[in-house]
Amino acid sequence: MEIRISVRSLVEFILRSGSIDNRKGAAPDNAMAEGGRIHRMIQRRMGSDYQAEVVMRYSWSTPAYDLVVEGRADGVINGDVVTIDEIKGTYRDLEKMKEPVDVHLAQAKCYASMYAREHDSAQMKVRMTYCNMETEELRYFVNTYQRAELDEWFEALLTEYKKWADFTNEWQEQRTASIRQLAFPFSYREGQKELATYVYRSIVHKRKLFIEAPTGVGKTLSTVFPAVKAIGEGKAERIFYLTAKTITRTVADNTFQLLRERQLRFKTVILTAKEKICFMEETECNPGACPYADGHYDRINDAIYDLLLHEDHYNREKVEEYARKYKVCPFEMSLDMSLFSDGIICDYNYVFDPHVYLKRFFAEGVQGQYIFLIDEAHNLVDRGREMYSASLVKEDFLALKKIVREYDGKMEHQLDKCSRELLPLKRECEDCRIVGSIEPFVQAVERLYETMEKYLEEHDESPVREDVLDFFFEISHFLLIYDGLDENYVIYTELEEDDSFMVKLFCVNPSVNLKECMQRARSTVLFSATLLPIQYYKSLLGGEKEDFEVYAKSTFNPKKKALYIGSDVTSKYSRRSPKEYYNIAYYLREITRMRYGNYLIFFPSHSFLQSVFEVYEENFLDPETEECIIQEDIMSEEDREQFLSRFEGNRNCELEDMIHMDIEVEEEKSLLGFCVMGGIFSEGIDLKNDSLIGAVIVGTGLPQVCNEREILKSYFDAAGKNGFDYAYRYPGMNKVLQAAGRVIRTSEDVGIVALLDDRFLNGAYQQLFPREWEEYEVVTADRVARRVERFWDEWL
Repeated sequence: MEIRISVRSLVEFILRSGSIDNRKGAAPDNAMAEGGRIHRMIQRRMGSDYQAEVVMRYSWSTPAYDLVVEGRADGVINGDVVTIDEIKGTYRDLEKMKEPVDVHLAQAKCYASMYAREHDSAQMKVRMTYCNMETEELRYFVNTYQRAELDEWFEALLTEYKKWADFTNEWQEQRTASIRQLAFPFSYREGQKELATYVYRSIVHKRKLFIEAPTGVGKTLSTVFPAVKAIGEGKAERIFYLTAKTITRTVADNTFQLLRERQLRFKTVILTAKEKICFMEETECNPGACPYADGHYDRINDAIYDLLLHEDHYNREKVEEYARKYKVCPFEMSLDMSLFSDGIICDYNYVFDPHVYLKRFFAEGVQGQYIFLIDEAHNLVDRGREMYSASLVKEDFLALKKIVREYDGKMEHQLDKCSRELLPLKRECEDCRIVGSIEPFVQAVERLYETMEKYLEEHDESPVREDVLDFFFEISHFLLIYDGLDENYVIYTELEEDDSFMVKLFCVNPSVNLKECMQRARSTVLFSATLLPIQYYKSLLGGEKEDFEVYAKSTFNPKKKALYIGSDVTSKYSRRSPKEYYNIAYYLREITRMRYGNYLIFFPSHSFLQSVFEVYEENFLDPETEECIIQEDIMSEEDREQFLSRFEGNRNCELEDMIHMDIEVEEEKSLLGFCVMGGIFSEGIDLKNDSLIGAVIVGTGLPQVCNEREILKSYFDAAGKNGFDYAYRYPGMNKVLQAAGRVIRTSEDVGIVALLDDRFLNGAYQQLFPREWEEYEVVTADRVARRVERFWDEWL
């Protein structure tokens, strides 16, 4: 058996000490692109004796396993005594450096020892090359080591890591044995076994798999179980379960817990956002502001080892418990626990975001034996566009210029220069304008970046440091995105109503970026209850022709759901009027009066919702028999939970039990929730049985017309696609399908879905209906009550 670790990870894990301090090294990872340029520049300048990017691998044998240490040396210089060159870019004043940074030197010494062992060298040189990224000035630190000295040092490092490797080896043996005896925890539903087989085959063949899986298929278990089995067969080493929302992370967590209850030995961690898990009121990561940051690295390995020995599941509560016990940062501890976890449950950004991604797994660009399970994958299109786009606002340069004026004249001048470079672009922009080149502005931003980096390096205690740091992150993201611009981007400028002026690098097609990230895994499985049309999602989510796709069959009795299409109302802008609002409100009354219970009513916007609600309240609301609650524009987590709890608490017992006991199925009151399509209550919530008996969807969900949507439309039209479909119809229909999916959540559920817009009778929309929507009834406001009553009579 092999246990693998990179040189960088080994050194940083064993030799770390001291405190977390975000004041030191403002944003080293944001400087990676520039650092790469410096590496290449130095390597090109060297002579023929210089070998760049030399891959090295050393296997350290123990009785039970081989510990494989691997990495890539920046340079190997041939000569009488071979030299290992380690290059680091920095904005520090090189004259003030007395010696190399310990962990940098340690990396180089690892490579030197590995090289000496492979080539039987008696002596090695190590050269630390520091380059100032602003001036390109170089500073060298050179040391000569005897082979025996390097061997002793490297051996001590490996011996110190051995207790962790021993633990990993013993754990993996237990894990593998438990997986081999693990059986699927339930009787397979129809189609579920085939779905699990598709997932396993995709992992074996190293492909991506796109799954359209209606509610009730059990897609979480059907993807997790075969992925776990693949690990037991040695096909993979770790599962990343990626989600867009907290509630779906809970479902994944419960699934792993269910398998652990069946004797699976499998360690999982849930990564919680730093702002949520931080113990302090202000998330300020330095020893002066946070006692958990002070001396964190001196205590963290003891905390990790204790948690490893005593728990298999590292959720937020468990991580916080041990973090308090050892007085370490809970966020950093959760990231460290991921190194020893078999399953990592986290947000999309930990794999896909160019700044937040887990560099401990993905930084060196090597494909790992990982499985990515991407839940609610339809969300990844817009999230991808957001992560790979960047914008800067002219007024922000001027605001910071005023703040730094008395602290740094050079920065003040460069902020002003950036603002002035935007002036010609602003004069040419009346509303929104696509532009070809912004090179003069970008060059000014690059010079500002260098100045800000240097200022942050040298002014730990500056009163304006936080303002500078916040804006530094913005411009570093902008430059990183600019460096990767290609035909999948549009650069545009926009003049806002408040006269502020923005320039944006808009990623219209995120497929290339997403595909590059997915190449870090052996296999990626993308699944959602609403992945239609599947070719649209496949094209935008980095799918390739040879990748697999499957439509999982719904296991529910279709007769338990009634689908109605209102043919005499619409949400079209051209027909919005008091009369139309009245007609829609009348529909709501007619649908909900046929049976007391809980209903969610979805609208295309808050303003539309408010217009219809006011009409409903004035003309139809009966406080004796019903209550209405409204989704507010802005809601805290507590507000959301309270909203949902009203639905969960408004049922007495399960519908099927009532039917068997011949009980009259009526509530004292109906509860009508007025919500926004595509909002927090239209997907990811699980209201089972009588928690929800009906969903009314007003309109086709089309996104509001705006500059970005029109840019998307034009871009895909030019690419030979239907731009309206890509920019409006497909995203809108996804919202509709998500909202409708709230009703039937289990095989016992019975409910109705009403689509109130005559456009749903149009062939372009009906082509996007899932298979479960093959049967529907066309209704009008004066006939819908009779149809609904007939449906409930059949079930009650």
